[in-house]
Amino acid sequence: MQRSLRDIAELYGCDLSLQGVEQYRSHSGIETITKLCFKAAGISSVLIDDGFILHKTLPITTNLLPVAGRILRIERLAEDILDQGIKNGTRWTINTFSDTFIGRLNTPVVTFCRYKVDATNATKVVGLKSIAAYRSGLEINPNVAGKEAEDGLAQVLLAGNPVRITNKNLIDYIIVRSLEVALCFDWPMQIHTGFGDKDLDLRQANPLHLRNLLEDHRFLDSRIVLLHASYPFSREASYLASVYHQVYLDFGLAVPKLSVHGMISSLKQLLELAPLKKVMFSTDGCAFPETFYLGAKRARQVVFSVLQDACNDGDLSIHEAIEAVSDIFAENAKKFYRIDTAVRFRHGYDTLLKLDNHVKKEFNSTQQDAVLVRVLWVDASGQHRCRVVPQKRFNSIVKENGLGLTCASMGMSSATDGPAAETNLTGTGEIRLIPDLSTRCKIPWAMQEEMVLAYMHSKPGQVWDYCPRETLRRVSEVLKQEFNLVMNAGFENEFYLLKSRLRDGQEEWVPVDTSRYCSTSAFDAASPILHEVVNSLQSLKIDVEQLHAEAGNGQFEIVLRYTSCTNAADNLIYAREAIRSVARKHGLLATFMPKYALDDIGSGSHVHLSLSQNGENVFAASDGSSRHGMSRIGEEFMAGVLHHLPSLLAFTAPLPNSYDRIQPNTWSGAYLCWGKENREAPLRTACPPGVPDGIVSNFEIKAFDGCANPHLALAAVIASGIDGLRKHLSLSDPVDENPDILRDKLQRLPVSLAESVEALAKDAALEALLGEKLVVAIKGVRKAEIEYYSRNKDAYKKLIHQY
Repeated sequence: MQRSLRDIAELYGCDLSLQGVEQYRSHSGIETITKLCFKAAGISSVLIDDGFILHKTLPITTNLLPVAGRILRIERLAEDILDQGIKNGTRWTINTFSDTFIGRLNTPVVTFCRYKVDATNATKVVGLKSIAAYRSGLEINPNVAGKEAEDGLAQVLLAGNPVRITNKNLIDYIIVRSLEVALCFDWPMQIHTGFGDKDLDLRQANPLHLRNLLEDHRFLDSRIVLLHASYPFSREASYLASVYHQVYLDFGLAVPKLSVHGMISSLKQLLELAPLKKVMFSTDGCAFPETFYLGAKRARQVVFSVLQDACNDGDLSIHEAIEAVSDIFAENAKKFYRIDTAVRFRHGYDTLLKLDNHVKKEFNSTQQDAVLVRVLWVDASGQHRCRVVPQKRFNSIVKENGLGLTCASMGMSSATDGPAAETNLTGTGEIRLIPDLSTRCKIPWAMQEEMVLAYMHSKPGQVWDYCPRETLRRVSEVLKQEFNLVMNAGFENEFYLLKSRLRDGQEEWVPVDTSRYCSTSAFDAASPILHEVVNSLQSLKIDVEQLHAEAGNGQFEIVLRYTSCTNAADNLIYAREAIRSVARKHGLLATFMPKYALDDIGSGSHVHLSLSQNGENVFAASDGSSRHGMSRIGEEFMAGVLHHLPSLLAFTAPLPNSYDRIQPNTWSGAYLCWGKENREAPLRTACPPGVPDGIVSNFEIKAFDGCANPHLALAAVIASGIDGLRKHLSLSDPVDENPDILRDKLQRLPVSLAESVEALAKDAALEALLGEKLVVAIKGVRKAEIEYYSRNKDAYKKLIHQY
């Protein structure tokens, strides 16, 4: 309602209120606003369903549109015939009714039209329509017997005036006779499918029920269009259009009735199987001229969004997408309804040309001419930050010379934007943010914006010692040069979706639901948001493996496919951006904070790691004879990670709040141990489907959360693994039960950030590989976090707005 009101008020240039729109309509008059709406809609023809009974109608004349035609609703025609017959005392049989009905179809006259049209168009029927879905459902029996239909007719007549036909046998009979006449006149048939008003049984509106009718040899040459995107059965409709040559699809009503996500999703589902030549636009406008405008406006936006994604995914070239625009908005309907384009569609071609230019301009603006470019980095505290520059300046200066940034940027904690005391970083001096152009991409949730990740240089061409992305690149290179290994990583993103509410005049954020682990109702409630997140990630070329509701109230998880560690870290940053931004778009707040609510489950960013050599997984054992199902290389690397895990936590669990999460019996890993498929161990070897029994393909670090800088944390993991490989470390025996049961025998992982910083201070091997300056800065930032949150006990609650 508000979306439509905004669009109409903008078109009319009036106050953004219902009263403002009504005053404009009253002052301007119906003819003026009709011309305005039709012109703004850019439509060149209108086909009117004559089944609506309206209080007042006005003529549709050729000075408004070149083409105006009738869609004759067969149920309404049948009811009008029977009503008139009852008044005249006619004694109906199925044969007399059939003869009269077919006769009226053969010579349709204006008296059965609910709209007034010009005399030249009075008998211009261009198609038929059935609303059987409202009456008896779509499971049409094409072989309904005359006796059955006659019994149905008698039942209908028994109810008296006004006639409303709901008997299934009679409805089926009317549809079969109508299709036979339609073939003689070369008319198509519209069929209502999918959602509608409350008197419709949605279960009976699934277009798959039409298969018996579609299979009938008499109607193989019919032309049938399924209306309203068949929502929520859009995929079923797409399938029918792909296997039955007589089936076409129309997405009017679904656009603009559904939410933005619903419209886009529904159209995408229609196009999953259906040929582009079979999908067509309509406004589904009725009664009010504004409905024609809104339908056309929203359809252009939705089709553009869908085709843009199709181009991004490689399904269509831009040229093919432009052709698809022509087909969907004009050509398909012209062919389907046999509209005389040579005489009457000059205005339509002008509109189409404008639309082509609009789409080309939109594609160019989003792919080449973005207005703004966000240059992103993640600081030592794990916060996402960005500078934004106009695209012209980015292309001319920034992409080669970068942006200036204070040296203090890597010394800031989550509590303050000033450099922490012991980081050795100050506000003196400047570095350069140098964009990594390989990460440049369009932002799916923001029009005409791009984003790009950046390296930090002390000056162009000279990498800064504190740069997270360079640190990961450098230690990855050591792993490659010394051992010919590449570490791959795949992240599990856990997060809470929160909604705002007022309590005693104060805003508070509460979970969107109270469901639990893998709850279908929780997923259903968040499905529109999660769909949009997945679509955004796909357009960013980030593969999603699965998603589900997690154990916390309002908690969800999205699992990303593994890739090389630098790409994985980049993908994680973009995934966090997508999740938070899409949630914000829906009026919610997504937080990756480790322990959003101290009395609920924590959120992690578990990472699965493997090693590859020349593209082959060498973490796994070559056969089942190895001690732990992993190769010797894999064991040494993992043993290094386990050995350095207390120090690693300073990178993977960077806030005091992180340690509220790492507790026994919470599947977060609280003891220094590892296990086989043991979700209470901080390190877990995994054997996913498809891997031979006894062989492990990767290991998981559970003590990793959404506040970690992924580049620094993965760099620290690689450094630990390198140390294990250099020293040929071995793993202790796995713990195959709840480690808390063995708490007297196992070493507890750091219970606070202070303990992990203390461990890092003693870890010379990590410091040597990561760099002394960087490690000093990390320890300084962590100490600042410890000091601030120890003094401000409730300050952690504000972290939902930062992570």
